[in-house]
Amino acid sequence: MRHFRYALPMRLLFLLLTLACASAHAALRIQNWTLDNGARVYFVENHALPVLDMSVEFDAGSRRDPAGKTGVSGMTNAMLARGIAPGRDAAGRDEPALSEAQISETFADIAAQRGGGGGGDRAGMSLRILADPKVRDRGVQLLARLLAQPAFPQALLERDRSRAIASLREDLTKPEVIAARAFSKAAYGDHPYGQEETVESLGAITRDDLVAFHAKHYVANHAVVAMIGDVSREQADAIARELTARLPQGQPLPELPATPAPHQAEQWIPHPATQSHVRIGAPALQRGDPDFFPLTVGNYVLGGGGFVSRLTHEVREKRGLAYSVYSYFNPLAQPGPFTIGLQTKKEQTGEALKVVRNTLDAFLRDGPTEAEVAAAKDNLIGGFPLRIDSNRKILDNIAVIGFYRLPLDYLDTWTDRVKAVSIADIRAAFRRKLDAGALATVVVGLPQP
Repeated sequence: MRHFRYALPMRLLFLLLTLACASAHAALRIQNWTLDNGARVYFVENHALPVLDMSVEFDAGSRRDPAGKTGVSGMTNAMLARGIAPGRDAAGRDEPALSEAQISETFADIAAQRGGGGGGDRAGMSLRILADPKVRDRGVQLLARLLAQPAFPQALLERDRSRAIASLREDLTKPEVIAARAFSKAAYGDHPYGQEETVESLGAITRDDLVAFHAKHYVANHAVVAMIGDVSREQADAIARELTARLPQGQPLPELPATPAPHQAEQWIPHPATQSHVRIGAPALQRGDPDFFPLTVGNYVLGGGGFVSRLTHEVREKRGLAYSVYSYFNPLAQPGPFTIGLQTKKEQTGEALKVVRNTLDAFLRDGPTEAEVAAAKDNLIGGFPLRIDSNRKILDNIAVIGFYRLPLDYLDTWTDRVKAVSIADIRAAFRRKLDAGALATVVVGLPQP
């Protein structure tokens, strides 16, 4: 029964969390400070429920993969919880080795929820736990050891690598995966954002690669600690210190090459699927760019607003060429992609492409109408509370603010920034970021016409 000691209260607390958040998060005061070891801490104090959410992230995403070893970053992150090597805490006390099973059992014993993973820019781990110090301290200590003392057991590396290769081989039969990978390569070329895992690159990963990547990237002075929950500023500081105390100091990371300028490219890939999978776009938006809000409002009109968007109206509603068509901007540390995506019957591919391109051309030329902008703002502002209606979502936002060094009042001013966007702002921003004649197009399903 020991493993379920805290399980029922935690489940009840999580069910109540959304209700409590409505009043507790009306205004988010993010506190920020830097530890002596260089780790940056971002903290929101919230005593609505006795729960603490935390994450620790690093500049350790796939853009940092070594040449020819695409997949090292993801494998390193996945292997953090496969075993802990013996070590010592900040006071010099010995800490024992732990197996994968022992790690899982310890988290289960305190009803903690561990998460983590990586993307193009960042990677790390997260933890949700009761704020009771006796429970919290055990979870924080274990998370700290996972980040700093991974054992990277060879047998489990071979297991995970085999699973990753099998999963990739299956994915490479799916037209949507083929399209996404080909689009990244077409838009970004040899830039790290354009690199994708291959069977060969995964097969070449060794334990030494993981050890070296971890030593270079999982370091205290590159750590971003985010927290929200039922602790004081003083307690949050102590937790952040514990989370990063075992991490070494790292060297400055090298500057990555600039993303390629948007360029025209077209690739048609045969596939037996009944539908064509289409991706169109280019590198466009960097985190912190002042065009973010005009592009967000404008894209809602173009293709981000679901059934009320222009692309949906032109492609689906008027002509029945696709069930779903969409567009989005994905801002990253370097210009992330603007993407239009759709699926259409193979015999309608040419017509669908023409309609999409004509719709984008018209939008870039004329911009949205007053009514479209007003509706987009209403929907974005009305939906904003759903972005911060739980501690988990707020933690994700805090982590983004911290990693990309966005203003601390980013969430508090979000709706005002949306309200302030004008049609002229949208037209100017789209013209700065997109050129209809310099977009990569990938079609999976048909050979080159």
